[in-house]
Amino acid sequence: MSISENVKKILSELPVGVDLEVAAKSRNSDEIEESILAGARIIGENYVQEAEKVIPLITEKVEWHFIGSVQENKINKMIRLFDMIETIGSVEMAKTLNKRCETFGRVMKILVEVNSGHEPQKSGVFPEEVEGVIREISKLSYVKMLGLMTMGPAVDAQSLRPYFKLTKALFDHIKSLNIENVEMKILSMGMSDSYLIGIDEGANLVRIGTKIFGPRNYSR
Repeated sequence: MSISENVKKILSELPVGVDLEVAAKSRNSDEIEESILAGARIIGENYVQEAEKVIPLITEKVEWHFIGSVQENKINKMIRLFDMIETIGSVEMAKTLNKRCETFGRVMKILVEVNSGHEPQKSGVFPEEVEGVIREISKLSYVKMLGLMTMGPAVDAQSLRPYFKLTKALFDHIKSLNIENVEMKILSMGMSDSYLIGIDEGANLVRIGTKIFGPRNYSR
């Protein structure tokens, strides 16, 4: 099936209220444009340098989300390129972003990345620290907290279920607190091999790349 057919099929199968985010890592502008023309409205990019090349070439209006590892020396470019950063993993990172956003005179939408598997080699906030981190971030004026994201450990899809359950419970808890300047609207969980599990556990944003584009070309 073509990129267009894949996107249309996935969109037709997603429940009402669940949004598709096209993970465009290593994809060119023609491939991304095809997914957009098929109905995709949120594009996720892992690398600033790739986003710099493709975003100016896309004529359709879409939301651009940064889904990679945040590097401090790339933040200024990220503020210019993206509508949301999904991978905020610490108060310090949020404060740095907030300070840069103040300079640019804009508010950046963010998600807090939850390290739901307590993996020391990975970025993200450990579950027991999420509430405290969000309370600190809520004090910042130039970032807007809109929800949580988790990847979960590198295990088979069914084994991700407890990590998704944990993150959904955190999401609901934070939402119930009604913290000022925090809107718990987005819960991003699940990728090409696990998005159905993510949806089943409460995700309303799923990140899909391989199921749309096929295996990535790593020879770039």
